[in-house]
Amino acid sequence: MKLLSLSLCLIGLTSLSLNAQDVMTPETLWNLGRVSLDDANEHAVIYGVTNYDLDENKGNRNLYMVNKASGEVTQLTDLDGGEYQAFFFRGGQSVGFLYQDQLHSVDPRTGEIKALTAIEGGVSDAKCVELKEGRLVMAFVTSVSMEKTPLERRPHLPMANYAVYDELMYRHWNQWTDYQFNHIAVAVIDPLSDQPVTEMVDIMAGEAVHAPMPPFGGSESFDISPDGRFIAYASKKSSSKLDFATSTDSKIYLHDRTSHVTATVHGLDGYDNNPQFSPDGQWLAFTAMAEDGYESDINQLYIVASDDAGKVQTLDPVMETEYVSEFQWLSNSSIVYRDQHEATQHIHRLDLLKGKRGLSKRHIVDLTSGDYNYGHFIAKGKHVVAQRQDMNHANELYLFSSKKASDVQALTHVNDSIYDALDLCKVEKRWIPTSDGGSMLTWVIYPPHFDASKTYPTLLYCQGGPQSPVSQFYSFRWNFQLMASQGYIVVAPNRHGVPSFGKAWNEQISGDWGGQAMEDYLAAIDTLAKEPYVDKANLGAVGASYGGYSVYMLAGIHENRFAALISHCGLFDMKSWYLSTEEMFFANKDLGGPFWQDNEPLSYSKHNPINYVQHWTSPLLVIHGANDFRVPVNQGMEAFQAAQLRGIPSRFLYFPEEGHWVQSPQNGLVWHDEFFGWLKQWLKD
Repeated sequence: MKLLSLSLCLIGLTSLSLNAQDVMTPETLWNLGRVSLDDANEHAVIYGVTNYDLDENKGNRNLYMVNKASGEVTQLTDLDGGEYQAFFFRGGQSVGFLYQDQLHSVDPRTGEIKALTAIEGGVSDAKCVELKEGRLVMAFVTSVSMEKTPLERRPHLPMANYAVYDELMYRHWNQWTDYQFNHIAVAVIDPLSDQPVTEMVDIMAGEAVHAPMPPFGGSESFDISPDGRFIAYASKKSSSKLDFATSTDSKIYLHDRTSHVTATVHGLDGYDNNPQFSPDGQWLAFTAMAEDGYESDINQLYIVASDDAGKVQTLDPVMETEYVSEFQWLSNSSIVYRDQHEATQHIHRLDLLKGKRGLSKRHIVDLTSGDYNYGHFIAKGKHVVAQRQDMNHANELYLFSSKKASDVQALTHVNDSIYDALDLCKVEKRWIPTSDGGSMLTWVIYPPHFDASKTYPTLLYCQGGPQSPVSQFYSFRWNFQLMASQGYIVVAPNRHGVPSFGKAWNEQISGDWGGQAMEDYLAAIDTLAKEPYVDKANLGAVGASYGGYSVYMLAGIHENRFAALISHCGLFDMKSWYLSTEEMFFANKDLGGPFWQDNEPLSYSKHNPINYVQHWTSPLLVIHGANDFRVPVNQGMEAFQAAQLRGIPSRFLYFPEEGHWVQSPQNGLVWHDEFFGWLKQWLKD
């Protein structure tokens, strides 16, 4: 085992010289270790650090363990290919983890690694419960073939390359259907055995449905009761595949491994997800949305008795909050949860009382505060360990009390050496009036060495979603610290349509993409343009997804405010987008339905960027990936062609192997090179 002092927790960055560097650069950003939390017990925390090799164009994740009391760090793994989803078992004497699609274990004292499973098809998104006798009940995700492949359809034509589809959802986000379905399977493991387990039971056998639900569902979508008997999982089960494209109505299902009977928890009409058993197994908590088809509805916490979950007919939320992002049972009557408020994410404890209808709210204690985003956390005993980031710092792990608000202690220091060598950016919070009488929280990020006596080119950042807050996030592409460090002031408004400012503010944008939100963007940049240090002749607007739509929309209505525009995977023509995207529930809710209705929604006329091309004047950089099925590449191609035919300086940056996001390290460097090159050409040169 490798023991690392806190001063040596910077992993794999010896090639980076920091002595002469004082601002963030794209190369520095890619050299940051990306820290993520796996598990914790009373004494120690397991976490992973992903480091990227730009020459090899790939990343690798290794596991570490830090002692809560001493801060001593032990490197647990150093394998090629990445280790994930680690957990303590055998009282902390062993650590389980996924490696090369199988479950392995490592002894923290000796470093001995052995395979615990050799299951055909592999293991992903595993979750384990340790029984009293020492066996592990593991629930995991496996891929099951439920439909014929092209070769199986026509085995006499082995060289044919084709696909046949009869229903929607034939592609999703960045993948074409592969005739496979995600299923929950279970295996029982003796960790002391010398023979890895090869047998499993598919608890969804014969069902042509997904659990977890793609594209983002993982181990948070299912749970195992403490005694290993029940598996709770979330899924959309319907007789029609059309429902997968048009509905968000998922349910929680409770599978009894003893009787092989699966019951349905009667939740709400929208997304029901994130089931978790209480420590004593008596209660099942989950989150749920009320409205079918509305993926950005408020997300509330619900609790039912696990022994009669299938009989529940009505549900009341345990508490009223806008959006529960994550929760965990701390005890049989206490839950720790994370929510969003005014563009920050914080962690709270909810104490419960047993009543006639179940568990009800007793008391809420705020455990964290400040301008931070607290992310994934583990609540155990007296402590909570959580990821934390802000606009100047990538994730590190922090330790704090589960009982009351207290001092927050840094547990990891993976990137301290890099940040200590950088001049960080000042981040200012402003409240800007909106045209409808509201008030909009806007972050203003200033360059390092900011001098108010000088003027700076300024960027309006347009957020995607559209229902996604501009919080204290640290993106490795849309990075405010990086933008400001290149000499730009960044204006990042929380316009109408983003959560954490109340239900009405969040819901306003549905059916009004090009209306009030555009007024908000113009109000934000106009307010900042009044400051003497803002170079009014050199303003830019940038954004991705709905933010890219916003840039296309602003291009036609900004009235010469912006000297440069950048749109990544933006929606350009709402009619063609409606007929080429995949999740129709999103399009139906946010656009107001299809354009062939008797009363055509404004989304296709007044709020359609293509209808304002005649007013375009500003240089435009268009970025798109070929495998973006959420916003298909034709949207970017059409916008670029319109700009070219209008004689507007424009460029099309095309990534043939990327989807809605740019994930390759070298492609990421190209992205930043073109992004900042375009801004330099039109806002600085």
